[in-house]
Amino acid sequence: MSAGRIVRIQGAEGLPAGLRGGVVAIGNFDGVHRGHQVVLARALEEARRRGVPALVLTFEPHPRAVFQPDRPMFVLTPAPMRARLLEALDFDAVVEQPFDLAFAGCSPQDFVDRTLVGRLGISHAVTGFDFHFGKDRQGGPAFLMAAGEISGFGVTLVDAFRDEGAEIVSSSRIRALLEAGEVAEAAGLLGYRYTVEAEVVRGKQLGRTLGYPTANMALPASNGLRHGIYAVRLRRADGTLHDGVASFGRRPTVDHDGEPLLETFVFDFSGDLYGETCSVSFFGFLRGEAKFDDLEALVVQMRRDEAEARALLSGVTPLSELDARLAF
Repeated sequence: MSAGRIVRIQGAEGLPAGLRGGVVAIGNFDGVHRGHQVVLARALEEARRRGVPALVLTFEPHPRAVFQPDRPMFVLTPAPMRARLLEALDFDAVVEQPFDLAFAGCSPQDFVDRTLVGRLGISHAVTGFDFHFGKDRQGGPAFLMAAGEISGFGVTLVDAFRDEGAEIVSSSRIRALLEAGEVAEAAGLLGYRYTVEAEVVRGKQLGRTLGYPTANMALPASNGLRHGIYAVRLRRADGTLHDGVASFGRRPTVDHDGEPLLETFVFDFSGDLYGETCSVSFFGFLRGEAKFDDLEALVVQMRRDEAEARALLSGVTPLSELDARLAF
């Protein structure tokens, strides 16, 4: 299938007739990391070989949020960001299946009959070797392959992907790195620079008075990225890219009780971004949050941060084609 804007479908029952009969990659794909990308690449290859649509079936919200609602989960790629990544990989559509306790209670056979066959009409499924589904996770790879033989669709199982240190690449590893501020190391597992997306909102505009106007973005409360200062690249809605330095946190010098906010000072830019949905990609962690004695000391440090971020960003190169599409 040719590259184009991805179709986001809320629930398998909403699949357009023209997208039935496709190859479907199944999984949560939180992070769309290098391990996920191996699964997704196999699905794309199979779809192109067959000349049918390439789809992703995922679940929203993440099942862990349903089964453990008292434990907030750091979602690496909320649904809109995940869709952007899948679009960059050239998928035709992503089916965001609503996930609740009722859906979780369906039998594995119901999932196959109603969702995969009845609503999606799949010709082939691609998933990780440890994919389980249905009530109490009773359905597994062997069940899916046997069901495919009966219902007329093929199944490809993909082994776990290991990094250069022979460790399995997982979303939990990436979350831990981001919580420590290790964005460069996280990028090595993601295969692209960690990226967030949100609308630019009005702040207190203190940065403007200090000579450092910022584009302010409120990230989901569950975002676990370490508070601190980062070298970043901002992409506007029109696709243009701008280097910058960003602070994520509660602004201890001026507003220590505030909600966490991502504040990006965009280099060499004087336009108005209010109301625009932008993305910010993280290239390097510069330092943790700090409380300064006065605004003058804060400005001195901000100048140092700007110089360090400019130097870091001047030498960056894409990690992959996906990284190039996102942040270059």
